[in-house]
Amino acid sequence: MQSKNSGNVGSNPAARVLVASSAMLAFISFWRVAAIVLNDMGSSAFYAGGISEHFIGKTAPWFILAIMLIAATVAALYIESCGMFVRGGVYRVVKEAMGSTLAKFSVSALMFDYVLTGPISGVSAGQYLVGLLNELLHLAHSKLVLPENSTAAAFAILCTLYFWWENIKGIHESSEKALRIMYVTTVMVVLMVLWCCYTLWVRGAHLPPLPSLHNIVYYQGAHGGALGWLHKSSLPYTIGFIGILIGLGHSVLAMSGEETMAQVYREIEHPKLPNLKKAAWVIFLYSLVFTAGATFFAVMIIPDSIRAQFQENLIGGLAMSLVGPLWLKLAFHIFVVTVGVLMLAGAVNTAIVGSNGVLNRVSEDGILPEWFRKPHKKFGTSYRILNLVVVLQLLTIILSRGDMFVLGEAYAFGVMWSFSMKGLAVLVLRYTEPGKREYKVPLNFRIGKIEIPLGLALITLTLIALCGINLFTKEVATVSGLAFTIILFSVFEISEKITRKRASSHAELDQFNIEPGDDLTPESVGVDPGNILVMVRNYNTLYNLGAVLDRVDTHKQDVVALHLRFLGRAGAGEYELSPEQLFSSEEQTLFTRALGLAEKKGKTIHLAVAGATEKWDAILRAAQSLESSVVVLGASPNRPVPEEAWVAGQAWERLPDPKPQLALEIYSPGGQEHIFYLGPHAPRLTPKEIDLLHGIWLELSAGVAPEEIHHHDIIHFALEELRGEMTESRKEEVVRRLKEHLHEIQTRRVPQ
Repeated sequence: MQSKNSGNVGSNPAARVLVASSAMLAFISFWRVAAIVLNDMGSSAFYAGGISEHFIGKTAPWFILAIMLIAATVAALYIESCGMFVRGGVYRVVKEAMGSTLAKFSVSALMFDYVLTGPISGVSAGQYLVGLLNELLHLAHSKLVLPENSTAAAFAILCTLYFWWENIKGIHESSEKALRIMYVTTVMVVLMVLWCCYTLWVRGAHLPPLPSLHNIVYYQGAHGGALGWLHKSSLPYTIGFIGILIGLGHSVLAMSGEETMAQVYREIEHPKLPNLKKAAWVIFLYSLVFTAGATFFAVMIIPDSIRAQFQENLIGGLAMSLVGPLWLKLAFHIFVVTVGVLMLAGAVNTAIVGSNGVLNRVSEDGILPEWFRKPHKKFGTSYRILNLVVVLQLLTIILSRGDMFVLGEAYAFGVMWSFSMKGLAVLVLRYTEPGKREYKVPLNFRIGKIEIPLGLALITLTLIALCGINLFTKEVATVSGLAFTIILFSVFEISEKITRKRASSHAELDQFNIEPGDDLTPESVGVDPGNILVMVRNYNTLYNLGAVLDRVDTHKQDVVALHLRFLGRAGAGEYELSPEQLFSSEEQTLFTRALGLAEKKGKTIHLAVAGATEKWDAILRAAQSLESSVVVLGASPNRPVPEEAWVAGQAWERLPDPKPQLALEIYSPGGQEHIFYLGPHAPRLTPKEIDLLHGIWLELSAGVAPEEIHHHDIIHFALEELRGEMTESRKEEVVRRLKEHLHEIQTRRVPQ
């Protein structure tokens, strides 16, 4: 431990920064983990079955079922990967196992997946909306028919632009929101399963044809249809194994989102690995019932004569084909569309967040220039990366013209190659890092001292085989995917060389001693209890730090400048980032300017960085750990000051006991100060309120004489009377009168 003054301005050539990589993370239950993954993976249930049937006919449900089983083995692969201490996502794991070149290739393929995830989810949501609207127009006997593809594309563009702006502003993902969406989705799934079973009981049931060469019907169309470059070959018609691989290749969309398991591993509460296994079982069973079940029900219930009309909104068509009155089916159709739009729109957002996270990690490794990570002047987000990703997604939507089948054909390229590279990397690490693991993919045996990971090898070979068959049968995916991957890989190679040459360009920035820490405490940061915690997020908006330094004598009260590094799920990886990753060039620039500001005012500050997932949870836990008395922020660009204070108060209530009493100071860019108090505290009475209290005391003193009465007795008595009025029958009346009072004094209130 260095001395208390080691972080002070001028005390050392290199100031000290405490980096707490995981101290301020918010940990979540395995149920929430399952909800987050299912929000991604479950969204594919709305389009995977229809796209699969389009390419391989009525045998599609069996292939979707097989993909769900393969997804379970991929989950086992990710569980083993999470059990190894290899920091980072696919990029980091592949780099650790097989070097930088293959790591850049894998992340290039993964980016192709992210670029397509947003468009296919947005277009699918649009298709469900268009299907519902056309159904309503038809029932209203209107001659207007909305064009499906172009209307769906327009909706996808609007959806993408909306989430682009939300991410520019820095709206973070919420596990609570994911859980609520899954509550609603579960209601829909239960209703769907029960209603479908009743329909089959009334009408009778016939399973879809088994996946044999005789039953697989390959789509014949542009770009070789379902067979691509094999459309002139006899292999798909004569070799059953080839036919099975082709069918699986056109169904792999059903397990898109599986990689989210690794992204949320860092957030799972302890014990981590057992909870991840529980989440994996929930995900497997849920997706088996929802994704595979919906595809089976659709083929068994929707008549063959009209099912082709619903291949782009399969569950909507299923809703309208059930037994029952039309109004009830229409109501369920509306419910299905509402749930679908919620989940699919969430997948659009996840694609943007994931792309941003992956490219940020790659940039931090020196692969991309730091120019990409320059923060937005107002919001502090990496807006240039977001702009790049969204432009690519919008181009994809426009070029596809809202055609789900074109998007579906191209989509599987990135996700399958990223799965394959992940499997190969974990397989290599079994031999290069043979240490004990908390979990191993099953089916392992030994020949002498050599372990044979049969299960892991079979999973990896299956994934590589699917990648191989997709190369030959998906012309659009192969051409566009390889072109995108090669171009992005080339950009990575060239920019990495340029970035290394320019590494010396940051010599003007201060150098810092990075000190890892398990937690933020007064001892670890080198401050006394009662300190002032100043949150710094953007080197362009340090006015709150300047205001504190203007009024505080840092010899009597310590000032801690804390930067929270928000770790988005996608791209951040299975484990917390290392201190060197958490303290990137942005943090270096931020603290250089913070130290410069402190030096200019002749004051001292202490510096710290912490990883976080939830803003106010992390801020207040940091203040509690540091035993701070005051928390100071700049005004949020996303929330009004009163709303920000309310959110802070709600987070304070969730703190573990003993809860600290804290003053919250929020500064506006113009210098206006807003003061709030978190926790029980004596109210700050205005002179008018004091005069009112004194007047009441004078009147009541004469009435109760010779009993002695004090001002606090008046307040206590008034509060007891108010509590007595707040019965169930009169509470609404009290609230109404309070609102009227607040409205009356609103113009006279002065911000504290």
